[in-house]
Amino acid sequence: MPITLDLAWTFFKMGLFTFGGGYAMLPLLQREVVDNKGWATEEQLLDYYAIGQSTPGIIAVNTASFVGYFQAGIIGAIAATLGLVLPSIIIILLVASILRQYMDLAVLQHAFAGVRVAVSALVTASVYRLGKAGIVDSFSLVWTIITFVCIAFLNISPLWIVLASFVLGNIIQSVRTKAS
Repeated sequence: MPITLDLAWTFFKMGLFTFGGGYAMLPLLQREVVDNKGWATEEQLLDYYAIGQSTPGIIAVNTASFVGYFQAGIIGAIAATLGLVLPSIIIILLVASILRQYMDLAVLQHAFAGVRVAVSALVTASVYRLGKAGIVDSFSLVWTIITFVCIAFLNISPLWIVLASFVLGNIIQSVRTKAS
């Protein structure tokens, strides 16, 4: 299968089965992009995800675009992005036409509550797995805790955290290079 079709089909499947947004997509991205396809390492996926989170737009779409671009250039980015968003467009059109009539049903409200719990578990598992790959020394552990506190409790925009991480990472790399 040509890479562009493979990208479109792979991201179509992810878009079809991802509920809960970009964070909920992490487990599928890891499994498909890193484990199954070998299109990126966990570290590269973390980089794509970080850049995708700090650039305008939807995190999942940005990440799909990065993966597609690094596999097949602009055409790959377009294929991955279209593959990812097409299921959502189809599902939204179908659900919107039906949901309005049945939203008051208790069974539907309970189903949505169950989906939220499942998505939370998926995100937690992905954070743990990505944390194992990204936290490699005591400094990265401390920086992870600081960034979590800044975002979760101090309401600092992730954009500022990513920019600070970029600057700090370059400073540390420069110091380590001079020391060796």
